[in-house]
Amino acid sequence: MNNLNQLLVQVKIAHDAADWSSLIQYLQQLVLGENSRHSEIVKNREYILKLAISILEMGDFQQRWEVTKVLTSLGNIAILPLIEILEDEDAEEELRWYAAKILGEFQHPDAIASLVELLKIDENEELKAIATTALGQMGTVAIAALSELLAAEDTRLLAVRSLCCIRQPETITPLLSVVQDSQAAVRSAAIEALSSFHDERIPPVLLIALDDVAATVRHAAVLGLGFRPDLCAELDLVTRLQPRLYDFNLEVCCVAAVALSRMSCDDAAKQLFQVLISPHTPIKLQLEIIRALSWMATPSGLEYIQQALNHNLSQTMWQEIVTVLGRVQKPQLTQQATEILLEILQSKHPATEIANIKSAIALSLGQLGKMQAIEPLISLLADPNPAVRLHAIAALKNLDREAAHQQLQQLANNATLAPDLQTGVAIALAEW
Repeated sequence: MNNLNQLLVQVKIAHDAADWSSLIQYLQQLVLGENSRHSEIVKNREYILKLAISILEMGDFQQRWEVTKVLTSLGNIAILPLIEILEDEDAEEELRWYAAKILGEFQHPDAIASLVELLKIDENEELKAIATTALGQMGTVAIAALSELLAAEDTRLLAVRSLCCIRQPETITPLLSVVQDSQAAVRSAAIEALSSFHDERIPPVLLIALDDVAATVRHAAVLGLGFRPDLCAELDLVTRLQPRLYDFNLEVCCVAAVALSRMSCDDAAKQLFQVLISPHTPIKLQLEIIRALSWMATPSGLEYIQQALNHNLSQTMWQEIVTVLGRVQKPQLTQQATEILLEILQSKHPATEIANIKSAIALSLGQLGKMQAIEPLISLLADPNPAVRLHAIAALKNLDREAAHQQLQQLANNATLAPDLQTGVAIALAEW
């Protein structure tokens, strides 16, 4: 009791001296400490609230941030003074921003009503943004109030954004009501949020949105369907998604490539390959397709990557192909990836005339870890480019340090070895 009284005295001294940092510490000890439920503190809650509000009004940004916990810990008695601040159009913008943020911590009808009212009448975009976030954080208790805001065109987008933050099944019905709204931003936000739920009402909506006039809506729909490979056969998703590879918007094309890769079927791989080898396909999309074919983690995906090497692709594409093959992790596919890389080296593909690509091949062979790559990697030690030799050495170490070292030592003693390879082996042993 004496300690509490002493703390209350310190609180008054700090307040009278406008020492906000000390005052915050004392208030936190009172309302957040082990004695927070003590009768003496309960009796002084109104006084503590008054002090906390004064800090909110007078403090700097950091002090306002720190006093937030004090205000939320005081409970519903803090709601009314916070609403008064929020509704005061003459108050400092940052102060009103904080009031909105803190109100979002209270799942209370008065707090909801105040934030909703701000969305209706205030012109300040930053305040509206924090109010939108605050309502979203409140969860299901705010859904009814937000649903009412969907009726008015000027509050519809903000209401949808708040509903998107809630991520609860109760938001599905109100979100479905705006998927054909006149505002593209409303449609795309609703489609994006609905894609989070596995509800039978949603896939048909996403399929319709694939043909929306707005690219942002098509993008959201493709992205959403990409996460439903379980519906691939039932909805014939490969056929439905394939036209989006030819979309007018390049970002939609790229997200369509990723969505098709998630279907992990041969037909999807075939559709991706056809776009990859087209001379009209932009480089950005080609890169995305190469990655998509590797992400599929299927034999057909890797086969199409190998076939692409025989078409007129750029050096950038060759480099990407070699790189993604080294990232294959599925045990049953690492052998196939290794063989493709070795075939590039053995067939003297034009890519092997480029030092950067040879270095990437060495790196990828090292990542795949197949012992059959030891001899081809040792052959790369004869390369005149120092970077290629260093990558080959690093790859050999990655495969099997002991086995590779023994083989290098044997070669070092071989007098019939070509001079370039002799030099490379010597460098490798020195690096070991």
